[in-house]
Amino acid sequence: MRFLKRHYLTTVLLALALSPPGGALAENAFTLTIKDHRFEPAELRIPANEPAKLTVKNLDATPEEFESKSLRIEKVIPAVSEATFTLRPLKAGRYKFVGEFHEDVAKGEVIAE
Repeated sequence: MRFLKRHYLTTVLLALALSPPGGALAENAFTLTIKDHRFEPAELRIPANEPAKLTVKNLDATPEEFESKSLRIEKVIPAVSEATFTLRPLKAGRYKFVGEFHEDVAKGEVIAE
């Protein structure tokens, strides 16, 4: 039994030692804001080939649907609220997104570089 406890502790410590400090997602956290049916920033630059956390804050008094076919996201964000998404590691490139309820002005793109 003592061996198993020691083996378990060693495994846990090794896993912690090999994990990135603070976690990769904590370092790659980004925010988009919707205000007056527009995204700010309209171009969001993130590191390529790394997972990232994206929070979309809707400051408007009406809901907005955040949609990006290339990012594989489609979500209605109620008025004055937010949604958080985990982005898979993206190859370098541009990934368009829109606010589907106001698609004529609510446009932008994630630029992975």
